[in-house]
Amino acid sequence: MPVVSLSFPDTMIKEMDELQRTLGFTGRSELVRASIRLLLQDVKASNAQSGDITAVVVVTHTEENEETVTRIKHQFDEIVQTHLHNKLAKNSCVELFLLEGDAGRVTSMTKEFQKQDGIRSVKLVTI
Repeated sequence: MPVVSLSFPDTMIKEMDELQRTLGFTGRSELVRASIRLLLQDVKASNAQSGDITAVVVVTHTEENEETVTRIKHQFDEIVQTHLHNKLAKNSCVELFLLEGDAGRVTSMTKEFQKQDGIRSVKLVTI
C-alpha cells in the first residue's frame, strides 16, 4: 500500500484522535481511509443526480470565512431560494441554503464550499 504524507492543523489532529478512540479505529490511517471512503460515496451519489432537484446545503464555518460564503452564494444566486445564517457560538456560524435547480449546479456549489480551507463542514441533503 503506498504511503501518502498529509498535514493537518493541531485542532483537527486532536479531533481525529478523539474520533479514533471513540469509534475504535486502530490508527489515524484507518480513520482517514474510512473518511475518504465516505466522501467518495457522497460524491458518487451527488454526481449521479440529474435534472432539476431541490436540496438543502448546511455549511458551518468561522466568522472569518463569512466573505467566502457570501462570494460562493452569489456565484450560485440562480439556484438559491432561501439562505439562513445563524451564529452558533463564539466565532462559529451555520448557514442553511435551500436550493432549487439543475443538479449539476447544486453539486458545483456544494463542491465549492467543500474545497475552502476555513469551512468546517458541508452537508448536502436532497429533498
